[in-house]
Amino acid sequence: MKEVLEKLYDKYNRFELIKPDPLQFVYRYSEKRDMEIAGFLAALLAYGRVRQIEKSADELLGRMGKTPFEFTVNFGKAEREKLSDFKHRFNTGDDIADLMQLLRQVIKEFGNIEKCFMAGFNAEDENIIGALSKFCQRLISLYERNNGRAAPAGLRYLLSDPAKGSTCKRLNMFLRWMIRDDDVDAGLWKGVDKSKLIVPIDTHMARLCKILGLYDKKTVNLKTAIEVTQRFAEIETVDPVKYDFALSRIGIVEDCTGKYRPQCENCELLVPFCRQRS
Repeated sequence: MKEVLEKLYDKYNRFELIKPDPLQFVYRYSEKRDMEIAGFLAALLAYGRVRQIEKSADELLGRMGKTPFEFTVNFGKAEREKLSDFKHRFNTGDDIADLMQLLRQVIKEFGNIEKCFMAGFNAEDENIIGALSKFCQRLISLYERNNGRAAPAGLRYLLSDPAKGSTCKRLNMFLRWMIRDDDVDAGLWKGVDKSKLIVPIDTHMARLCKILGLYDKKTVNLKTAIEVTQRFAEIETVDPVKYDFALSRIGIVEDCTGKYRPQCENCELLVPFCRQRS
């Protein structure tokens, strides 16, 4: 399997193949503080159809002007108004505005998102799930203290807490972008070892990982993501999410459905895995 995965990595893990992945929005900016916020927002919007994700992330960042960081630290009534009619599937402009208000406070207290995340990180933990849960809970609690009421469903959807069993695909994807450093991932954060990352599991990755025989359950949840990560760690101990971007290209770019089509003849997975499972 490692030989096949390395071929996929060499073929797909290239900067010029990032688009249409939402990771593209990180590289719209050159300053770390802008890249971090743009990546966070693009990752949280990464649900639904690829083209709609692109459109929504592009629109949202466009409303923020030249620098997402300055928009965030200066967030107030005028900035909230700029987001009032924004919409992306389940989330409204109010959800994004609530999030921006929280990020403004995070930056005021910690300086950036990374330091806020690191406040809940323990290097002795097996993976980043505990730190991610603390990060989400910190933001939700901050909202509830500020507003004296429970956080709305839209904000909770953006900040899915792994403690509730979610695969947290979008947040795990954001962490991959920030922590790993290669031709694709930005590697802006230096305080977390990449071996702690969890594979971001969405529909495409779930299908491909099942084809690879990395899990066999019908339900995909956080336990599935951990199991898949552990299996990848047997192949690449220090970097279990190394092959995530390359494998996701098969689903997103090649539009793999798990069913045979003529173009499958050119896929590296066909002979060793797909035909064996057909």
